[in-house]
Amino acid sequence: MSKNQENNYAFIDSNNLYLGISNDIYKKGQKVYSGWKLDYKRFRVYLKDYYGINKAFLFIGFKSGSEILYTQLQKDGYICVFKPTLELAGGKIKGNVDAELVLHSMIEYKNYDKALIVSGDGDFYCLASYFIGENKLKKVLAPNRNNYSCLLKRLSTPENNNLDFLERMNDKLEYKKR
Repeated sequence: MSKNQENNYAFIDSNNLYLGISNDIYKKGQKVYSGWKLDYKRFRVYLKDYYGINKAFLFIGFKSGSEILYTQLQKDGYICVFKPTLELAGGKIKGNVDAELVLHSMIEYKNYDKALIVSGDGDFYCLASYFIGENKLKKVLAPNRNNYSCLLKRLSTPENNNLDFLERMNDKLEYKKR
């Protein structure tokens, strides 16, 4: 079966994706990763072509004033699932979407062949493990190999690599002004 004939769904933790690729990462004072900006339109095409993704659910905190961004993401082919946000002390915005991602992946369970989880968050380890047992996991796609949960390392074995990293595609998926 070709990638275009597959019926796979992506479940994307947008905050983990954004922070995982855009922030510089330092270990022991040394810069080990340079952040970059994702071209979401190209990323959607990549998901379709490389992983056979027919539907891409993007879980994102809703912040008033960001409607232009949400409209563009939907035009680019994402199904946005919004979570109300909270403003914390110091002005930090929190919109934790983990529960919504898990819930929607189970609501849609019978509608797809395999699931691609886009996140480096160890909270999704149990979901990925369940999908592996049911032969429903396409892959866990972590933003980068320098900052992801060590729990996710357990998903890959020599026989079956269930973990991949988006950073290896930054030359093709980085946003460039047109």
